[in-house]
Amino acid sequence: MLRIIVSLLAVFATCGIAIAASPTVTLPEGTELRLKFAQELSSKTAALDDPVEFVLDDDVKVGDVVVIKAGAKAFGTVSNVKRAGFMGKGGELNVRLETIKAGGTKVRIRGTKGRTGEDKTGSAIALTVLLGPVGLIKHGKEIEVKEGTPITAFVADDIALPPAN
Repeated sequence: MLRIIVSLLAVFATCGIAIAASPTVTLPEGTELRLKFAQELSSKTAALDDPVEFVLDDDVKVGDVVVIKAGAKAFGTVSNVKRAGFMGKGGELNVRLETIKAGGTKVRIRGTKGRTGEDKTGSAIALTVLLGPVGLIKHGKEIEVKEGTPITAFVADDIALPPAN
């Protein structure tokens, strides 16, 4: 069996047929990825651990080689959410970035995005002093993230990737 394999390799070499593994390049840890939210997100409707989808805004290159094409999907989850409350308490919304698809490979990414809604506690306290308990009804502001809002992520670990098609 070994003789057959060696004979075939010799035939390929004399005919000029190359046998090579597909080349890869290393995408280094810390490489910046510019993403955009692929959906709207709100502290009013989001729930803890909800999936969040993103889209890569620009090609990712190693030197002159594109390894992840613009439009690639990235994924994350809602890691903290609190609705706006009474007494002017603003909403909270945090998202944890997790992976991006590079062809058939999932690349781990890192980064978080957090926002807090506008607190109106100062005005709620003033209303309470002036109007009594009616001031406690003043509501804070919810977090609203529009589709297309930019966010920056970073590659979590060095990873070897083939050039993108």
